[in-house]
Amino acid sequence: MVVITLINESPIKRIIGHKSVVIVMNEELIKSFLDKRNVFAVVGASRDPRKYGYQVYRDLKDAGYRVYPVNPNAQEILGDKCYSSLEELPVKPDVVNVVVPPEVTERIVETCKRLRITKVWMQPGSESEKAIRFCEKNDIKIVHGVCVMIERKRRRQQP
Repeated sequence: MVVITLINESPIKRIIGHKSVVIVMNEELIKSFLDKRNVFAVVGASRDPRKYGYQVYRDLKDAGYRVYPVNPNAQEILGDKCYSSLEELPVKPDVVNVVVPPEVTERIVETCKRLRITKVWMQPGSESEKAIRFCEKNDIKIVHGVCVMIERKRRRQQP
């Protein structure tokens, strides 16, 4: 599948399977996700600096967001307590950022619905049509096809 994401009329192409899809991400939606008042949970946060789960967690933390790492296989990431599930977090996050395989994302969005979490950012490679449809049907706002680190840095550089 070729996914073309348009942000400010700038196409970003991705290939997933054999279908071709054009997604137009709403600039205001992305801004609302990146609001500094939001609490983030990074599902798939990693201790390994080479992994995107580590990089996303560190980027959000270094940018000053209140962010919680979620990974059932880690006790601590960057000196912060790591939680094994969204249910274990001390607060309900405003945004769940997923950096996991698509089949795990499908379970995570169901958990988000149950916990009444209404914003999910699916990092490139973590999304699936099933997870996206689930969010759309259950009034969960989603950003997908774009990386939170790139979008955050892009906005920081805008006048």
